[in-house]
Amino acid sequence: MRLSRRGFFFGMGAGGALIAAWALTPRKFTAPLKPGPGEYAFDAWLKIGTDGVVSVAVPALEMGQGITTLIPQIVAMELGADWRQIAVEPAPVSGAYANNVLAAEWAPLWLPLISGLADTPDSLLARRFAEREVFTATADGTSLAAHEAAARAAAAGARAILVKAAAAQWGVSWEECEAQGGLILHDKNKASFGELVAAAATYSPPSVPVLRTEAPRERPGEFPLGAPLLFPRLDLPSKIDGSHLFAGDVRLPDMVFAAIRHGPIGEAKLGHYEAHRAQGTPGLIEVVAGKRWLATVASNGWAAEQALARIAPKFTAKGKPDSAGIAKALEAALRREGADTIVAVGNAGSDKPSLAATYAIAPALHASVETASATARIENGRCELWLASQAPQAARQAVADALDLSLADVTLYPMPAGGSFDARLEHDHAVEAALIARAVKRPVQLVWSRWQEHVAGRPRCPVAARLAAQTASDGSLSALHIKVAMPATAREFGGRLFEGLSAYDALALQDESDALACAGLTPPYAIPNLLIEHVPVRTQLPTGRLRGNSHGIGAFLTETFIDELAHQARREPLSYRMLLLGAQPRLAACLQRAATLADWGGGGGGSGQGLACWTMTLGEAEGHIALVASARRDERGIKVDKLTAVADVGRIVNIDIARQQIEGGLLFGLGLATGSSTQYVQGLPLTGQLGLLGLPLLADCPEIVTEFIDSEAALFDPGELGAVVAPPAIANALASAGSVRLHNLPLDQS
Repeated sequence: MRLSRRGFFFGMGAGGALIAAWALTPRKFTAPLKPGPGEYAFDAWLKIGTDGVVSVAVPALEMGQGITTLIPQIVAMELGADWRQIAVEPAPVSGAYANNVLAAEWAPLWLPLISGLADTPDSLLARRFAEREVFTATADGTSLAAHEAAARAAAAGARAILVKAAAAQWGVSWEECEAQGGLILHDKNKASFGELVAAAATYSPPSVPVLRTEAPRERPGEFPLGAPLLFPRLDLPSKIDGSHLFAGDVRLPDMVFAAIRHGPIGEAKLGHYEAHRAQGTPGLIEVVAGKRWLATVASNGWAAEQALARIAPKFTAKGKPDSAGIAKALEAALRREGADTIVAVGNAGSDKPSLAATYAIAPALHASVETASATARIENGRCELWLASQAPQAARQAVADALDLSLADVTLYPMPAGGSFDARLEHDHAVEAALIARAVKRPVQLVWSRWQEHVAGRPRCPVAARLAAQTASDGSLSALHIKVAMPATAREFGGRLFEGLSAYDALALQDESDALACAGLTPPYAIPNLLIEHVPVRTQLPTGRLRGNSHGIGAFLTETFIDELAHQARREPLSYRMLLLGAQPRLAACLQRAATLADWGGGGGGSGQGLACWTMTLGEAEGHIALVASARRDERGIKVDKLTAVADVGRIVNIDIARQQIEGGLLFGLGLATGSSTQYVQGLPLTGQLGLLGLPLLADCPEIVTEFIDSEAALFDPGELGAVVAPPAIANALASAGSVRLHNLPLDQS
């Protein structure tokens, strides 16, 4: 795929018919689900077998967020299925699952000059782009917003024809029957889905699916912590017993294993290497040279790594970044006159500030448990990939281009990811695996080492910022000026994803205007005068997306600065924020409830309590969160004792998974506060091991209390809320515990 800048009908799944795109004809796609013996496919979303098993297709990448339970749950609730008979399978890459919601969010990246024409999910341009380019990416918490309606419609249609088949057998009106627990019921009559599915496949569903009156949801009050679950995670049993297969678990006949060394960050080229040094390494098969990398192939991964260490290839490189140079470039940009205006309300930034602070945020690493892993097999002019990818069509196209194949000759089998946090929006490892497989003429599995993940991965961008405020005589905030110097990281990422640029070539976009990179900098408060400015900076360090993205930056800057303003005004931090939240009643409710749950004592000196709150949006949907942290420093460094979070994310499909998302996000944010970063010298990271990243160990994990506010608002994915609010709350807690107020992230970085 080289992405240009430019409701389903029921398919006769068993016959391989075409299905037409939801609400946008005449786009049509081959029905993506292939029924097996005794199965019947209904639309792009589900198959029902004569054994009663309902298989649900999930087009989004499962990377721990629970999407392979959420979409099946939506189908099961709408269909009236028995959860014990629900199965899940990853959907093939198909335009039938186009993510037009994300296409609209990222319109500035693929349609930069007129993105306003495609900035809503129902816009014609966004839909056409997503379907034509098979844009099925998983990111920004868009999966439910993008796919729930289509999955419900498919389930409702299947329910209708199952009911029709049963009604015909019983000689009753189909409107009088109901579907429940995998059965069709009418008075004393009942029949299972499996008994009816063959006959049902001969019926046509209603032209407009008749949905159940209430969308799938679980209410917080009905599912307190520890309550029995109606819809437990489908992937949990296999993850507990170790049978769940990730990308690195793939095994193929005659498969071999590759290890790789990349050149330093910058414009690197493979230089001198002596392959003969690896001779005698047990299991070594071949040495494969790329333009910017060297790989060894062996019968096992350990042998491949040992051979590569013996060879110790040399690289030449220019434009190599280092942390000192990055900091200097950011600081110089922050002092420059002139910047791109992101938000301007009233008049801010002209008067002498009452309080000002300068911040430094280091590059943040993804630190997923599973490093980049891909398996490739090339036979008869076709390439097969086993890969965890958040952007599968882009990965297919990149591999096709590298091998000089047509896109149709590259098949991708979606695998779940052992964590991603947006790292698997990139696909360099898939291209490398394919090139190595072509060279050795055998199936190859490539797994990056942790060191190579840090060398070739793309961290969240580094930032320098200055915040300045004017306050009234009573200390209340009247004007706020936020000036941020950072690369145009969204433009850079878009260049790689949508234009196929290399990491080095995409650096040329770092100093362009980039409002999308700054989308998370706007505070949730009603501030009479607000100015947000961005100074794009070229740093030579390739950057990418990371969980929370610019919201993680904006929340840290704003929430720590607001705390300082409250203390300067001798005001209690909670009440100071409440006065600014008149336009955000949902967030204010979260803040008050979190304070009550945590026994908030005012955040005074020595208390060790700190709070933070934030709002994120996706179209018309909003997610709100407030957090109270209890933290201190001990002989081991930062110690977080308790995190108390309250969130309002609108309608919730699965309370247990929503709770997991908040809790997981809070721990991810704790990692960002204490580490998850590295320094760079001459284009190389100084940290190459997971254990040296300052991530919280199990013994470091605090008590976590999570509560949701029951809400009738549109659903919002909670996955990133905890990650963005934890670092500022912890920083504020440390300051209240008596530590020096820090303006850097991670908090232990000098």
